[in-house]
Amino acid sequence: MTCGLSRRVLAGWVTAVVLAAAFGSATAGGKPYSYFVTGNAQAPIAATLKAPSTSSIVLMGGGPDVDEAFRWMITRAGIEPGTGGRFVVIRATGTDAYDPYIYYSDAALTRSSTVADQWVGGASLGLTSVETLVIPSIAAANDAFVNSVVGKAHAVFIAGGDQSDYIKYWKGTKLDQTLSGLMQNNVPMGGTSAGLAVLGQFDFAALKGTVTSTQALGNPYNKYMTLDPDPLSLTGGFLAPPALANTVLDSHLDSRDRMGRLIAFVARLVAPDAGFGCPGGILASGTNSAATARGIGVDVETALLVQGNKSSSAAFTARRVTNPSTTTQSAVYFVQPLNPPTVCGSGKPLTMTTVEVKKLADSATIFNLSDWSGLTGYTVDAISGALTSSPY
Repeated sequence: MTCGLSRRVLAGWVTAVVLAAAFGSATAGGKPYSYFVTGNAQAPIAATLKAPSTSSIVLMGGGPDVDEAFRWMITRAGIEPGTGGRFVVIRATGTDAYDPYIYYSDAALTRSSTVADQWVGGASLGLTSVETLVIPSIAAANDAFVNSVVGKAHAVFIAGGDQSDYIKYWKGTKLDQTLSGLMQNNVPMGGTSAGLAVLGQFDFAALKGTVTSTQALGNPYNKYMTLDPDPLSLTGGFLAPPALANTVLDSHLDSRDRMGRLIAFVARLVAPDAGFGCPGGILASGTNSAATARGIGVDVETALLVQGNKSSSAAFTARRVTNPSTTTQSAVYFVQPLNPPTVCGSGKPLTMTTVEVKKLADSATIFNLSDWSGLTGYTVDAISGALTSSPY
């Protein structure tokens, strides 16, 4: 569960309120959703704009939004000046604050090619609209208009909030089908904070609230450790993009000290074998299996750009971006257990040694998600419910 607006979106909130009057909101008439648009959603789209040939996913760690990540999504969608394009933000609560931030280039609401810090400048890149849908119920997620808007998107971003809303209200609905169809067509998709949390094959669902690292390590089966799908399965998850197979995600890793709980999430995925592993787990530990349990943790003001490639040895690669003005280390952590948990059960503090962590803290390194290569790692031990050294 992750809440709150970043300083970048919050800074544009007053502007967004004004724009709601100028550009429209569909909230009347008992509709189960709210709809906002900045720009012209009815503008013609050039025939030259084709579906991308490979996938694109943004994993953003919460806090201040990363401007470059949104520009990357727009570019990966094939959008250029003159083509037009629709960028759709979806959320269960909140406002249309993302719309002006993504669409305009500065506080004067221009479409200039000179883009100010804390603005994306989407219109200057070719976008003709940025639209927000607030989808707070199953009825809204099944609504024909909602699915029509999302289905026409050239890029989709899932805002922060509470990921349990996304699991409760969106999973198994027509919206779920629409989003899955977009992913199959390689439409760029991203999420921040709670939006990131639902982009792995396995999700921390937060159905009973959030969980701390201390709680998760102290009892990996405590009531707050709700994972999706439940029971764990290789099918039946919410979105599960192929690039993030076998993977559970977490955000705000540094600011909320979440490495411990991420390690506990990953441990829960490891299948029982010869007295080791975790009850209900379905994946392997180690580095020699295509079904190795994995976790990715993303710091605040950080985005991991995941892209598909037409390569058998590097089908999916990733690089990290942040804002030029960031004051944090803005790192991404790739986590996999080299050995299975030796103690893992309800009410039992977790013991799992030699958890490999690979830390990406620059924007030049390309990490190979297909074989988890491209960085030198270090190991962390969880013994009797506590990490024995700093995991960062």
